Amino acid sequence: MTRFTDFNFKLLVIEKLMYDAETLGPEFDLGAHLVELGLMRWDGDPAYTYSRENGLAFKVVPLARDYFEALEISPELLATVEELLLDGGHRVYQQCSPKWDGEDDIFDVRSLDDLRLLPNLRHIRAADDYWSPQLLEILHQRGIATGD
Repeated sequence: MTRFTDFNFKLLVIEKLMYDAETLGPEFDLGAHLVELGLMRWDGDPAYTYSRENGLAFKVVPLARDYFEALEISPELLATVEELLLDGGHRVYQQCSPKWDGEDDIFDVRSLDDLRLLPNLRHIRAADDYWSPQLLEILHQRGIATGD
């Protein structure tokens, strides 16, 4: 079983595999999940409404966190990841926090220990714009490019 140490790093990988490459599925939809569980109806945007009504604005919805934390990603699939993109508009972030506006640090990567899980990672786009010099140095030491 593959274990990530940084949830937010795992979300970057999920964005790449589930929502971009579409090789990890099924695609998670928080609104549909809430409806399936009987917690919401299909009135408007169930994920947004649930988040607002339960005091989860600008927070990760626990149901989404649980789903993504438990999500298994095989080493073979992880080996297909050659590039990641840092972007506040990722669909995975909207599934985790439907009201999130990108103005805080709830999805900031804090550790790069999980690089070991991505043996073919060669580039993290936009890292220069968002990550600390310490994280960038780790990437550069591993030969991972960080520009656009």
